[in-house]
Amino acid sequence: MKTIERKQGFDTLRIHAGYDPAQHNGSIQVPIYQTAAFDIGSPERADRLIKFEEVGLLYTRVGNPTLAALEARVAALDGAVAAVSVASGMAAVSYALLNAAEGGRVIAAAQIYGGTYDAYKKIYPNLGVNIDLVEDVNDLEAIQRLITEDTRAILIESISNPINVIADIQAIADLAHKNGLPLIVDNTLATPYLLNPFEYGADIVVYSATKALSGHGSVIGGLILESGKFNWLAGRHPHFEKKVFTFGERNVVETFPDFPFIGRVRTHYLALLGASLSPFDAYLILQGIETLTERVKKQSESAQKIAAFLSSHPKVSWVSYPTLDNSPYKELAKKYLPKGAGGLFSFGFKGDKEENYRFIKSLKLFSYHANLGDARSLVINSPRTTHHELSEQEQIQSGITADTIRLSIGLEDVEDLIADLKQAFDN
Repeated sequence: MKTIERKQGFDTLRIHAGYDPAQHNGSIQVPIYQTAAFDIGSPERADRLIKFEEVGLLYTRVGNPTLAALEARVAALDGAVAAVSVASGMAAVSYALLNAAEGGRVIAAAQIYGGTYDAYKKIYPNLGVNIDLVEDVNDLEAIQRLITEDTRAILIESISNPINVIADIQAIADLAHKNGLPLIVDNTLATPYLLNPFEYGADIVVYSATKALSGHGSVIGGLILESGKFNWLAGRHPHFEKKVFTFGERNVVETFPDFPFIGRVRTHYLALLGASLSPFDAYLILQGIETLTERVKKQSESAQKIAAFLSSHPKVSWVSYPTLDNSPYKELAKKYLPKGAGGLFSFGFKGDKEENYRFIKSLKLFSYHANLGDARSLVINSPRTTHHELSEQEQIQSGITADTIRLSIGLEDVEDLIADLKQAFDN
């Protein structure tokens, strides 16, 4: 890999980090290594690779040069020691939680993506991981009360989907570390451009690369990143202490001293459960990252203007954008999101179900589908779609009311988007 100094700017890293054309026949673009396996060379080398005495490629399910370039680039953007790419954002959340917890408990924010909330109920308890929900992610006393002897991690979103709760990452990280716990942050909505959670004490960061990181609605993917600063041998994570036969009777920290968490995700969960990202999808995500700054900057600016417009509209009961003057998260947004609060937010629509549906169907520029972070502007009625798995009580617990409509602002002219909203309100 090309050596990229961390002191180089974000926009240099997003284009150059993790790739040296000289190592790939001079190709300016990262090549798509569309192969299932790699020639090992000799039985002796196979012995070294299998025991992790030598770093190399065996099989695309666990490693591929195209994926390696993506992993190194995103790791450079956040200053991580290592990253692993997986087939979806849900795979990233699942692997991170399972790898951290394994038979223990996780404290998690109630204000979170609906699919993640649903997995809290349907998946993790059946796999021996129990989830303790905290209704207000910034209520440190409530988090402290939930910590037990078998608590093994805390999971939050930096900006929650869909109501834009801003987590006080630094305060939560301090509390987690005081109790010997790692903090896992889903940073999907902010992206590395707006926020680096590692700078505020996060230990693990996950992304749905499907969203603004790739930015064009053309790919499904996820990433997990590690800070390299958490002590996994401090007592709360016995599975990191366990000697492993395939590691030569070493534990995972001895085998991967610089990145034990990512090493374990790759060798345990990715290798054995197999939610692998394809080389072509990794290539598409790399293409999107090259324009990350320009896209997210414009989307944040447009979202601010549209949120301000909606705040004064008579058919809108509330707007959740965190940089508005009346937002309860305005001060946290100033601290964590000085470059903008992203392109996604929700608002309350005044009207009955039929009027709500008519408004959505009247929009001409906003596409009605469940993605976000796209170059196109999107609209969705979250309670009936992205968070439909939640009961009415669970939706209330997550801050989602029946009138919630979520907007993901794209790259169109902001005046045209406002005009589209106006005409839809008038229909």
